[in-house]
Amino acid sequence: MEKVITLEKALKRIEELENENAELREELEYYKNRKLSGRQKHNAKWMAIYNDFVAGYESGMTMIEIARRNNVSERTIYRYKAYYDKMRKVEVAE
Repeated sequence: MEKVITLEKALKRIEELENENAELREELEYYKNRKLSGRQKHNAKWMAIYNDFVAGYESGMTMIEIARRNNVSERTIYRYKAYYDKMRKVEVAE
């Protein structure tokens, strides 16, 4: 047994769905354009400091020297070192 829908009801439902889609598109734009809070991992600034860390670390600089040179905390440099060690393990495993 099929459900009988009149043309008027179908057009009204289409209009409701189009309005709902418009609202959802607005909400999607909000989420696309919002600034994410917290540390932005692997953005351009992060990569620049990481690359400088790698160069300094591999040339024998201390963690404190690298931190001061990049104007970041020692804790940040140790996070870079943890990432560096993780990447080296991946390279060795391959």
